[in-house]
Amino acid sequence: MPYFGFFLSLCALSITSFAFADDLSSSVDQQYESHLEPLFKHFHANPELSLVENKTAARMAQELEQAGFEVTTGVGGTGVVAMLKNGKGPLVSMRADMDGLPVQEKSGLSYASKATQISPITGKQVPVMHACGHDVHITSLVGTAREMVKRKDQWTGTLMLIVQPAEERVIGAKAMMDDGLYERFGTPDFGLAFHVAAGVEAGKIVVVDDSPYAGADTVDITIHGVGAHGASPHAGKDPIVLGAQIVMALQTLVARELPPRHPGVVTVGSFHSGTKHNIISDKAVLQLTVRNTSPETRKTLLDGIQRIAVNMGRVAGLPEDLLPEVVVSKESVPPTVNDAKLAQRLRKVWQTKLGRDSIVTPDAKGMGAEDYPFFTTDPYIPSVYFAIGGTPRADLDAEANGGTAVPSHHSPLFKITPKPAVTSGVKATVSALLDLMAN
Repeated sequence: MPYFGFFLSLCALSITSFAFADDLSSSVDQQYESHLEPLFKHFHANPELSLVENKTAARMAQELEQAGFEVTTGVGGTGVVAMLKNGKGPLVSMRADMDGLPVQEKSGLSYASKATQISPITGKQVPVMHACGHDVHITSLVGTAREMVKRKDQWTGTLMLIVQPAEERVIGAKAMMDDGLYERFGTPDFGLAFHVAAGVEAGKIVVVDDSPYAGADTVDITIHGVGAHGASPHAGKDPIVLGAQIVMALQTLVARELPPRHPGVVTVGSFHSGTKHNIISDKAVLQLTVRNTSPETRKTLLDGIQRIAVNMGRVAGLPEDLLPEVVVSKESVPPTVNDAKLAQRLRKVWQTKLGRDSIVTPDAKGMGAEDYPFFTTDPYIPSVYFAIGGTPRADLDAEANGGTAVPSHHSPLFKITPKPAVTSGVKATVSALLDLMAN
């Protein structure tokens, strides 16, 4: 008899899960046809650059206010914060980034961007495109807001929706934090965010227990030398030779100082020195990008770069006042690290509520970076950053069989199949929020 009762309980749970999935799917699909599809096309056709997302922010504020949220604009520049209090319970945040890129769109879409804008970096007029899918993120956030208002009887607590500027320059999240985000609106008990992924089947969810995105540091090394005639190298200290020695020595950091299963990247992207064939310069500059997936790895790499650069200067016989200078840019981000227990919990939620085949195994090949961890690192907030696929299975299979390559993020050819990406983003987020904020 106990086994029969257990069986009935399992059946009831399965029926409830199927009913939830059907109800949510139907509601989100209807919402997409009536509201989210034209909204997505509007955002895609009207992208804006980092820090000047003024019209996008205004439209997001309007959409979230109409959904029933209390909205504050101008947080950290153009950031928007929307709050919905629904009784006692946890405070949970969901973030979506909204900026585009200075790229001329060549996707061939009927709603392709023709927008241009004055770059706040160069002061020049440049084309603008949503070449990284942030239009999917903000459209899904609106869908999530509308669904959570509709389902207020299913959850309690406070929902914080964050519309973040300047992710592409990895400075928007920090700007919002510096503007007192948590002091003004409360510190979340949990945090969520997602990114659409061109290399994943449209509508599928990818979630990992560790680090979905690397940390990234921009590092400049200024190498001082003593100028001389090219025919008299003994009379100077050649910064180009020293720079070349530093470049080669840096390659040992990942190969010999990191454990083999700990990923890291040290790439020298720029090496500038000299003006003429027969002049030994007195200065060289190296520009590096440094990637990692843990705070410990980051420290090993940055400390190693400092040690190698300075001591190679000593090897070259430079005096102490001319040793190489290493500067780590403020436009740096720590790695995005998921809370393992929370990731495992939400994986089970999505498998139960949306189907076991809704989750796919990640195929990580790069060390892309995000500024989302500025929201979750100090103070530490248990968080999960997941991915939603954006490319039809047929296109991925064709590429695998030697056909046309799927355009990558930041490509002028980049495009996402919006319906499965947007609707799955809403369904995954709402399912997670209802679990974290259950009555």
